[in-house]
Amino acid sequence: MIPLKREIDQIAKDKGIDRKVIVGAVEEAMRQAARKKFGAEKEIEARFNDETGEVELFEFRTVVEQIVDPETQVVVAKARELDPEVEVGDEIGVKLDTEGFGRILAQTAKQVIIQRVREAERENVFEEYKDRKGEVVNGIVRRFEKGALIVDLGRSEAVLPAKEQVQRESYRPGDRIRAYVADVNKEAKGPQIILSRASIELLNKLFESEVPEIYEGIVTIESAAREPGVRSKIAVASRDSDVDPVGACVGMKGSRVQSVVQELRGERIDIVPWSPDPARYVCSALSPAQVSKVIIDEAAKSMDVIVPDDQLSLAIGRKGQNVRLAVQLTGWKIDIKSESKMREVAQWLAQAVSVVEGWGEPEAEILLQQGITSLDDLAQCGPELLMQLPGIDEAGARAVKVRAAELAVEQRRREAEAAAEAARAAQEALAASPAAEGGVLAVGAPAPAAPEQKS
Repeated sequence: MIPLKREIDQIAKDKGIDRKVIVGAVEEAMRQAARKKFGAEKEIEARFNDETGEVELFEFRTVVEQIVDPETQVVVAKARELDPEVEVGDEIGVKLDTEGFGRILAQTAKQVIIQRVREAERENVFEEYKDRKGEVVNGIVRRFEKGALIVDLGRSEAVLPAKEQVQRESYRPGDRIRAYVADVNKEAKGPQIILSRASIELLNKLFESEVPEIYEGIVTIESAAREPGVRSKIAVASRDSDVDPVGACVGMKGSRVQSVVQELRGERIDIVPWSPDPARYVCSALSPAQVSKVIIDEAAKSMDVIVPDDQLSLAIGRKGQNVRLAVQLTGWKIDIKSESKMREVAQWLAQAVSVVEGWGEPEAEILLQQGITSLDDLAQCGPELLMQLPGIDEAGARAVKVRAAELAVEQRRREAEAAAEAARAAQEALAASPAAEGGVLAVGAPAPAAPEQKS
């Protein structure tokens, strides 16, 4: 086989590039080299002869009866030696001698070929990975560049930026890694494949690969929230009443969810059932905490969630993590309150409405159900809301609002005094225990005393 032809075939096979692209690169390289040798003003064309395995160069000249410009014209008699049917005014290609090409011209041709082949490789990589955006790929960590990981995907390299990494995870060159293809950018230096280990989409894709019911569309992930490397929540629903969406995702003895947890290196995952009922959905999202009561404000898309006192810390989570993820998952603003706190609020409200004859705790409970969960809320609400209740006119409503504002000031004063007293107690405790080195003394401010009811 002819050497050049064999080289072209080998490059096409090794690089996975269309043979026509490489032939075109060779022809363009020879054309540029020829123009350097014979002059940039020359109209030169290069053609690869597949039979001989050589690149032939042709200079196009105009056929004339009498030559005026020997650089661009050829006499008709000589032209007809090449093509008997040529006529005056036609363009004809005259083959050029390529034996005189020196080493510099050959190097120029080589550089052009290398550049064109690289461009073709980059185009191939972009075409391959542009349709893989949104997939999970496997790779090998090769090196680190300014905090980013460079991952070998086989035919191309990808970048895992620092912001898409999980802080708790660490890798060394040679480690295998699984990541989500977040984006594919077509840049001048070649396509840049952006990977992510911190995205919610990675969580969803991992469940899709582990749970056949999700892949088949029987179970759907309605929403997901994630704090990468620490904790995630997903809400799932089923289109088949016979399929339990949570059970399908958990798997036999937790096998399916454990596979995802292992891939995410121990990240805790809560799987909750999705519900079209906002209250039920929020209660599920706050699991494992148990909820006693929910007060919904549809207009503000917020909820006051009341939980037993022993469930308060569980509902809020470490550093507010549980409620924060529940907010992300449901899209509702959630305010967690303990039952004792709500009883205290109810007593303050009862005292405020007691300015109306016959009003007390029952009316305070009604206001709580309508979303009035503080004295400030009561002081700022419209009189129309209060006038909907039986036995109150506009004057009575205004009196309730004035009394609520006065009590709000009193409540804040008591809370400030209680906080100051707690701070003094903490200082005294520290002063009395100088030997407790390295210990942590946690002091909580006691709740302000509820006001006494007026008879």
